[in-house]
Amino acid sequence: MKKIIAVSSMVLAFASFTAADIYVKSKVHSDPMSIMGQTQPAQDSFSEQWLGESRFAMVSDKSSSVLDLAKNVLFIINHKAKTYIEAPLPFDFSSILPAQMAAMMSSMMKMTVTVAPTGQKKTVGTWNCDEYDVTMNMMMMPMKMKVYATTDVPFDLKGYMEKVYGTSLKAQFRMDDASVKEMMKIQGFWIASETNMEMMGAKIHTTTEVVEISKKTPPAGVYSVPAGYTKQAKLSMQDMQQK
Repeated sequence: MKKIIAVSSMVLAFASFTAADIYVKSKVHSDPMSIMGQTQPAQDSFSEQWLGESRFAMVSDKSSSVLDLAKNVLFIINHKAKTYIEAPLPFDFSSILPAQMAAMMSSMMKMTVTVAPTGQKKTVGTWNCDEYDVTMNMMMMPMKMKVYATTDVPFDLKGYMEKVYGTSLKAQFRMDDASVKEMMKIQGFWIASETNMEMMGAKIHTTTEVVEISKKTPPAGVYSVPAGYTKQAKLSMQDMQQK
């Protein structure tokens, strides 16, 4: 009887472990800014990432990106408009743009990226991180970032970098393959970042910092499109203005 109980406990424990995914919670801060006569107050929010077996989700109150490696597809979800786009892998950001906008992206709006390790180290929370300088430039608008990354994470970092990282960068920053290749110089999982840029005379300063990495059972529906959302083939101008 004791053996049966022990085996049952092991089975339950194994089931609980396999049901748990990696959960990452980050705090996001934007300084107040003034642009075109309008003042925007400081903003604080949280974003979440879920890393499961062959699937990944990045979730915020405005939007989500869901990567399903088993189905070889990426879903880009707009919660405000209640719409989504379904794009096949490997993901090409230009494929979800209207033709005229795609042509602009490939010429005047093309992004260039430079990554340089500084050799400096910093402890962020409980993680020992390496520091990187990142410069992105699009339409003569340079964006400078400090990125702090660690290799000390409780999941398969190599698998994440090979299967998830590049697609996530394309969806979040609208990068092409050359830019993603440059970003691969960042060795590790992003724990914190600081971004500075100037747009239309306004100085923009934002920070992100991971506050939790743990194993959790994902909530129902985190890896799927919410019911009632409308599928669209291309991004709209409103989608492009929303980050």
